[in-house]
Amino acid sequence: MQQARNLVMDLGERITGLRFVIHDRDPLFTVAFREVFTAEGLRIVTTLPRTPRMNAICERVIGTPRRELLDRILILGERQLALVLRQYLIH
Repeated sequence: MQQARNLVMDLGERITGLRFVIHDRDPLFTVAFREVFTAEGLRIVTTLPRTPRMNAICERVIGTPRRELLDRILILGERQLALVLRQYLIH
């Protein structure tokens, strides 16, 4: 729970741009841990049970544009990042 509080404090105002907290069903994520984020207005999403490959699939989906796109282009701002990612998705 203390780590969740520390994360919320470190994020500061940036936490308002977040909508979800996604985590697995590890018993380390207690009700008190979840309450820290729900108090900030975030929705808690737990992964499905018995889906060991879910994390690998998500990492691949995130890693592909990172390797193929973001490692080759210098992004100068959030607006440019959104434009580049939009173009990548169309491609």
